Amino acid sequence: MKKSLIFLLLLVGFSVLAVFMPSLPKQIVTEGLNGGDIAWMLAASALVLLMTPGLAFFYGGMIDMKNIIYTMFQSFIAMGVVGVLWIVVGFSLAFGDSIGGIIGDPRSFFMFQNVLDGKPWALAPTIPLVLFAFFQLKFAIITPALITGTFAERVRFKSYIIFLVLFTLFIYSPLAHWTWHPEGFLFKMGVLDFAGGTVVHMSAGIAALVASIFLRSNSEKKHIAPANIPYVLLGTGLLWFGWFGFNAGSAMGASTLAASAFATTNTASAAAGLAWILLDSVRGKKPSALGFCIGAVVGLVAITPAAGFVTIPSSLFIGTFASLISNLMVHWKTTKTSLEDTLDVFPCHGVGGAVGMLMTGLLAHTAVNGANTTGNGLFFGETTLFFVHLKALAIVVGFTFVGCMVILKITDMISHLQIKAHTDAKRPAEETADEAIESAELLTAN
Repeated sequence: MKKSLIFLLLLVGFSVLAVFMPSLPKQIVTEGLNGGDIAWMLAASALVLLMTPGLAFFYGGMIDMKNIIYTMFQSFIAMGVVGVLWIVVGFSLAFGDSIGGIIGDPRSFFMFQNVLDGKPWALAPTIPLVLFAFFQLKFAIITPALITGTFAERVRFKSYIIFLVLFTLFIYSPLAHWTWHPEGFLFKMGVLDFAGGTVVHMSAGIAALVASIFLRSNSEKKHIAPANIPYVLLGTGLLWFGWFGFNAGSAMGASTLAASAFATTNTASAAAGLAWILLDSVRGKKPSALGFCIGAVVGLVAITPAAGFVTIPSSLFIGTFASLISNLMVHWKTTKTSLEDTLDVFPCHGVGGAVGMLMTGLLAHTAVNGANTTGNGLFFGETTLFFVHLKALAIVVGFTFVGCMVILKITDMISHLQIKAHTDAKRPAEETADEAIESAELLTAN
C-alpha cells in the first residue's frame, strides 16, 4: 500500500512538474525533413510498439493456464512504466550530450525539453527529433519485457516494477548510449548494431541468465505445458510483422537500405523456423507449431544487429546457424543444468543476439551499407571488425551480468522478489475466466 502511494505521488509530481516546466517549443524545425521518411518512421514506430503485445501473446501462450493473465500483464505494464520513464529522463540518459562516452547528460532532454523543437538526430537527419525519440522508446519498452519470460510465475509484481525501472536506467540506457550515440565508446570502437542485437537482445538474455541464477531454488524443476498454442502462433505473427519496423525502421528513412533490412529480416526468420523443426526431427521429435515459432523468433533476434549490413543470402545463413545453436543451447540447459529460465530467454535472446553480433563481424560488407559500415567482415578477409565485436561482446556480457546481479539484489532488499506460495497454486487447468483473473490478481498482490 505504501509503495503504491509512493509511485502514485511520484507520477503526480512529475505530471505537475511537466506542466510548469518551460518546455513550449520556440520554433519547430522543418528544414531538411523528408515527408516520405517521416511517414515511414511513424509507421515503423507503431510496428515496433505492436511487438510488445505480440510478445505478451507469445509468452502467455507458453505458460501455465493459471498464469496467462499475469504473464501478459508484465509486458503491457512495461509500456506504461517505460513510456513515462523515457519522457522523464530515459531518453536523456541514452541520447543526451555524452559524458565521457559512457552515459548521456540527464539534463539534455529532461522531461522532453528541447525534443519537439530540437535539431534532428545526427544519424536521422530527415525526421524530427521527437519522432526519433519515440521510435527509440519502443526499443526501450520491449527490452525489459523480454526478460519476463524468465520471471514468469516467480516474481512479485511490485518487485518487477522496481527491477523494470532500475534496468531501464542503469542497464538499457548506458548500452544504448555506448552503441548508438556518435560519442558512445562502443560506437567509436566501430561496433555495428543495426537494430539492437547488443542493446536489446543480449542485454535481455544476459539479464535472464542472471535472474535464473538469482532465483534458482533447490526444488525439482517443473515442466510447463504450453497453455495456448494459438496464442503463441498469434504472438509470433505479431512479432514477425512488427519486426519489420524494428529492423527496416532502423534505416531511419524510406530508403533502399530499409528495403534491404526488410528482406534480410524475413529471410532469416523463415530459415530459422525451418532449421528448428528440422533439428527437432533429427532428434526424433515431431515438427511442432511451437518449435517453428521459437525458431522464427530466434532468427529475428539473430538478424537484428546485422540486418542493414549483410546480404540476403548471408541472412539465410545467419538465421539457420543461430537457430541450430539456440536449439542446442535450450536442450543443454534443460537436460544438463538446474537453471529455471522458464521460457528460455537466455538461449533464444542472449545466445541468439550474441550469434547475430558475431555474424555481423563475420559477414558485414560495405557494399550493403557503405555509409555506416566500419569495415568488411572476417569472411571477406578483414579481421578488425570481427575482433572489435569479440571485444564488445565480452564488455556487454560482463557489464550486463554484474549490473543485473546488483540490481536484483537491490530490488530484493526493497521488495522481496519471489512470489509466495498460495493456496490456489494447484488449481486445475479448466479454471474459469473469473478464476483466472483472480489468480492474476493474487500474483500481483503477493
